[in-house]
Amino acid sequence: MSKRTASPPPSGGVLIKRVRSQSPPVNQIAISSSNDERQQALIRTVKRTSSLEAPIISLSGSHGAEILSCRFDPSGQNIAACSADRAVSLWRTYAPNTNYGLLSSIHKAPILDLQWSLFSPLIYTASADQTINIMDTTTGQRARKLRGHRGIVNSLDRTIAGGAGVELVASGSDDGTVRVWEGGDEGGKQPVAVFELGCPVTSVCWSADGANVYAGALDNAIHVLDLRKNEEVLSLSGHTDTPVSLSLSPNGHFLLSPSLSSQTIIHDVRPFSPSPSRVHRVLVGSPAGFENTLLRGAWSRDDGGKRVAVGGADRTVCIWDVENGQVLYKLPGHKGTVTSVDFHPKEPIILTGSKDGTMLLGEIEPSIH
Repeated sequence: MSKRTASPPPSGGVLIKRVRSQSPPVNQIAISSSNDERQQALIRTVKRTSSLEAPIISLSGSHGAEILSCRFDPSGQNIAACSADRAVSLWRTYAPNTNYGLLSSIHKAPILDLQWSLFSPLIYTASADQTINIMDTTTGQRARKLRGHRGIVNSLDRTIAGGAGVELVASGSDDGTVRVWEGGDEGGKQPVAVFELGCPVTSVCWSADGANVYAGALDNAIHVLDLRKNEEVLSLSGHTDTPVSLSLSPNGHFLLSPSLSSQTIIHDVRPFSPSPSRVHRVLVGSPAGFENTLLRGAWSRDDGGKRVAVGGADRTVCIWDVENGQVLYKLPGHKGTVTSVDFHPKEPIILTGSKDGTMLLGEIEPSIH
């Protein structure tokens, strides 16, 4: 048997150095595909896109009932969630993801919505006991209680008003009114403005300039209320069933509204819209279910609002591309209807809360700019 000869040297006698393959980026983690020792070699690497401790984090153990709303604070460092067990839980976004606060029994009935104050360590909570609480997160004590509604308070939102720099809070209730209150820990007890809509209000949202309040109601319309004229100036149509939440895009041009018909509509709320109906996109893929749940949608904020997300009764979260209306993600993980969704202000992280009493933090791919 002849011996294999060595490969001939390259012409010119120059030795060529083989380039070593690049080592994987530091921000990747390896996941074993199996617990079987024989298959331990099957390793997948997951490219990390955020500063979270892991790609998916479960936040559980603080609530004994369904979570109805959960939100990042303006800095993205903290998370607040409110529940039907009448408590508000406070969490850290980044490791260690501690549940550092539980404000329990601050209302006499389920807490349906909450918002972080834009510039002070306060949380506004809306409840089925017909009141709004202003909670101080540093002390855990209640700063103020706002009474005025004669029905369940379904939704609230806050904004910084004009030149005065005062925080205003709008609330929508089953009593058919939208009330605007002075926020902060030293405002008055009476509402600054009251709008009568004549049918239960499911959701409220401020315009970018703080001059208008958008209110979704049981008449399937979204009413635009002018704070200066103290009257309704416009009505946005398109829904065939009740809009259940409202969320304004980061640039203030578009309004996201999921509805009980399982259709999610994005309305164009610019002063001069190219479309007479003002319907910018109709998104399908997130079923509302038969429980008439108020599903809270959100806009992505790290990329300026290129994506929107809404939870559904199929226990998943749907994320769409706003530009072409395509479903980008259908995220599983919860064991009950996903009631609330929020995006991190600075990173591609999504927060979801569910009727199973837990929250999930997950990172998604960053948007291609």
